[in-house]
Amino acid sequence: MSLVGLVHELGSRLGDGAVLTERADLERYQTDGRRTSGRAAAVIRPRCAAEVADTLRSAAAHQVHVIAQGGGTGLVGAGLADSSRTSVILSVERLSESPVIDPLNRTAEAGAGLRLSALNEAAAEHGLYFPIDLGADPSVGGLIAANAGGARFLRHGDVRRNLLGLELVLSDGQGTIVRLGGPLWKNNSEIDLKQLVAGSSGGFGIVTRAFLALSPKPASQLCAMLSLADAGQAPELLVALEHAFGGLLSAFEGISGAALSAALGHFPRLRDPFRGAAVDYAVLVELSAGAAVDEAALEDMFSRSLIPWIERGVVRDAVLDRGRSLWAVRHAIPEALRAEGTVIACDVALRRGELMHFRADVAGRLKAVVPSLRLHDFGHIGDGGLHFNLVWPRTAGPFDPAIADRAREIVFAAAVEDYGGSFSAEHGIGPSNEAFYRRYVAEPVRRLSGHIQRQFAPIPIGRVDFLGNPR
Repeated sequence: MSLVGLVHELGSRLGDGAVLTERADLERYQTDGRRTSGRAAAVIRPRCAAEVADTLRSAAAHQVHVIAQGGGTGLVGAGLADSSRTSVILSVERLSESPVIDPLNRTAEAGAGLRLSALNEAAAEHGLYFPIDLGADPSVGGLIAANAGGARFLRHGDVRRNLLGLELVLSDGQGTIVRLGGPLWKNNSEIDLKQLVAGSSGGFGIVTRAFLALSPKPASQLCAMLSLADAGQAPELLVALEHAFGGLLSAFEGISGAALSAALGHFPRLRDPFRGAAVDYAVLVELSAGAAVDEAALEDMFSRSLIPWIERGVVRDAVLDRGRSLWAVRHAIPEALRAEGTVIACDVALRRGELMHFRADVAGRLKAVVPSLRLHDFGHIGDGGLHFNLVWPRTAGPFDPAIADRAREIVFAAAVEDYGGSFSAEHGIGPSNEAFYRRYVAEPVRRLSGHIQRQFAPIPIGRVDFLGNPR
C-alpha cells in the first residue's frame, strides 16, 4: 500500500484543491450527522465521473481503500474512515453542477454532490420538488446510498421509489463507468440494477449522477398537531385519516411528550402549539393537495373529521397551521435531544399495529435495567418507522458507553426477535449497526448480498461488507 504515492499521483493529475491532506482541511470530513468520528489519510475531491474513475484506478493500483462520502449527514458511520488513517475519503461534493430539470417529463438529472436543498430550489422554478423530506440537507449521492425515507414516506415512498436511473463508477480496478436506467419512467429493457445500488451504503461503487422523479409542489397544504389522551390510539386514528383523505394524507408523525418538551425548551423561539399544556403524546398530520382543493377546504374537511375523535376524548387538543411552524417543532427535536444529554439513537421499524405496544413494552424493559435513561421517541409512524431515541441526561453523571451498548441490545433484540421488526428502518447499514446486521440478517441472505456486492465491487470499497465480515 502506498498512500504517499496515491496522494502525489492524484494531486498532480486532478489539480489544485482536489487532494486534501492537511489536518485542518480534513477536519470537516471526519464526522457525520451523529457526530461519529473517523480519521482518513486524505480526502480526494474529483469534479466529474472521469476523475472519479481515475481516482479508483489509482487507488486500486496503490492498494488504498476508498470510502465514498456525500454531505456528511449519515447516521451510521458508513461515510467515515476508521481511526487507522489508512483509508482515503472520496468526497462527491464537487459533483454539484446545476441540475437539469425537465418539467414536461417531471424529472431531474443531478450530480451526486448536489444538496437536496439546491435540487429543490431548481425544481421549484417549475412548480416541482423531490419529495423526500428530511431534517438534514444531504447530497443526492448520499440519499441514494442510504435509500433515505423521511417524513413523507407515507405518500411518496423512499428514494428507491423516486429513482429512475444513475451513473456509477465501479470499484473493479478499471474505473468502469456504467449507466443504470435513465430519465424514462418505464423501462423493462434490462434488469433494474440501479435498485441494488440504492441502499448499498457506498459499498457497490461511487454514484456520480442520478435521474430522479419529481412531484408537483402542493398548491394547498394543511398541518395539524394533535394532543392524544392515549398514544396507543394513534394507529387507529391514522387508519381513519387514511380512509377519509386517501392520497391527500402526506405525513403522520408521532412525537412523545418528552421529545416535544425538549424541542420547545431548547428553542424558545418555536411556537408552543399547546400553550404550555402538558402533552403525553402528539401526532403531526399533514394534508397536501393540488390547486383544485384550497387550504380553506382542507381545513374544513379536516376539522369535521376530528369531531368524533374529540367527542370520544381521543384527541384532547388540536392546532391547525397552514404554514411551517409545526414542522419546525418536529425538525428541532434531534438537536434538542443532543442538548439534553448523550443520545442513544435506535432507528426501528415495525408493523404499524405493533408500534405502540413495542413502545410501552420496551420502555418498561429499559426502565428496569437503566432507570436513568429517558425515552424521547418520535418518528414516521405512518410508515411504521420509529426513532426510539434515549437520552442519558447531563444531570445523571458521567456517561458510560456500555450503557448505550446495553440499551441498543434491549431495543434491537425486542424489535427483531419479539416483534418481527427491523433494527434499521431508514438509516442504512454502517459501522454503528454492523454487528446487528451480522446477527439478524440470515446467513443465506448475507451470502447472496455479498456475492452481488463483489460483482459491482470486486475491489472492496466503503465501510460495509454485506457478507457480514467486519471491515
